[in-house]
Amino acid sequence: MAILKHIASKNANYGSAIDYLKYQHDEFHLVPILDENGNMMLRDEFYLEGLNCDPETFDLECELLNQEYNKNNTYDEIKSHHYIISHDPRDNADHDLTGERAQAIGLEYAKANFPGHQALVCTHTDGNNGTGNIHTHIIINSLRKSDIEPQTYTERPIDCKAGYKHHLTKDYLKHLQKSLMDICQREGLHQVDLLSPAADKITQQEYHAQRRGQLNLDIANGISELHTPHVPFPAHRFRSVQPDPYPCRFSRVLPLPRWEPEQ
Repeated sequence: MAILKHIASKNANYGSAIDYLKYQHDEFHLVPILDENGNMMLRDEFYLEGLNCDPETFDLECELLNQEYNKNNTYDEIKSHHYIISHDPRDNADHDLTGERAQAIGLEYAKANFPGHQALVCTHTDGNNGTGNIHTHIIINSLRKSDIEPQTYTERPIDCKAGYKHHLTKDYLKHLQKSLMDICQREGLHQVDLLSPAADKITQQEYHAQRRGQLNLDIANGISELHTPHVPFPAHRFRSVQPDPYPCRFSRVLPLPRWEPEQ
């Protein structure tokens, strides 16, 4: 079953989103995994593309757009929206779902449902800490870059104008859920009715807290930690769907500094 998650973020550091998508992270503690030299390590397999931006300079382009419209410059503003399409692990074997196929689905979904926004679309094949379920991250700048045609889910004239914020309403969310269900049905993937309310709901923070608690219990009981499956040949793909409007290039990916004990 494919499910859809949404996270609104007030974090002004758009670069942290790129780091999360590209580099290995401990999902229990939400920190990057470092090698013996203290540097972040690329994920074994991921597919990264940009909409209305270059994926490698997503952070700089979002900051330039925010400056142009004088938006997203206060602490309490939502800077980005993070949507996650998480596929049923059974789809890997039952319906030949691959990372590349899931990336194509995610890219189609983002184009149809977040037009006018700068967006990163990235598919991971390792799941949370090696669980193996294929999932796609869609991260959009909350500020719209270009005008769009009125959509069935837009309620106000400003919801179609550049320089205004992504406005997620209940009807919009239902549209997003229905759109995902339709794509999964077309592709023959496992799917449940996302429009029917679940009997019990927990927040993302509660979910990870429960996972961390179980991990600590397993360690206390002497159960070995999960190991991420090895992929012999890394599969990385970067592509910008639309030409980059900012010809100036900057290098922003830097290794994390090593921690040194105080003298």
